Parts: sequence; C-alpha cells; structure tokens
Amino acid sequence: MTGNAEEEPQSTAEEGITVSKFFLFLLLGFVFVFVGVIIIFIAAGGSGNFGAVIFIGPIPIVIGAGTDGILIILLSVILAVLSVVVFVVMKRRMRSFGC
Repeated sequence: MTGNAEEEPQSTAEEGITVSKFFLFLLLGFVFVFVGVIIIFIAAGGSGNFGAVIFIGPIPIVIGAGTDGILIILLSVILAVLSVVVFVVMKRRMRSFGC
C-alpha cells in the first residue's frame, strides 16, 4: 500500500464492447423497420392504402400512398406533433423533479 489517494481510473475493454453492442442493436432496429416497410409495401401490391412514419429524432419522415394516403399522412403528422409535445412536457417535469 502506497497510500496514494489519487488513483487513475482504468478503462477496460468492456466499455468498448457495450458501446458497440448498443450501436449494433440500433442498426439492427433500423434494418428491421426498413425491411418491415418494404414488406408492407410489397404486400400492398399497388392496390390499397399504405402509410409509414419513420422518426429520426424528433423529425418524422412520412410516406403515404393510395386513395386514403392524404388521411394517413395527416394522422401521422398529428401523431408526430403529439409525440414531440409529450417529449417536451416530460422533459420539463423531469427537470422540475431534479432528475
């Protein structure tokens, strides 16, 4: 024992593995969403209605096709705005509780 109070934190390889697993799961999630949208689009086969919303942060990317495409896009934009409002309200509440 040297009695040295200043010990340098040691970085381990586990931290890098955790980060890479996180990004792997994030990428896997994007791939699943993309493949799901493609499958739904193919299943629609040009007839019927199709709609999709992809959120990248608070920004929605809305796609709609078919006779009710405008209605699907409108509902998607409304849901996107509501989700952003809920996010802002929850963030303010968390700040007021000191979290």
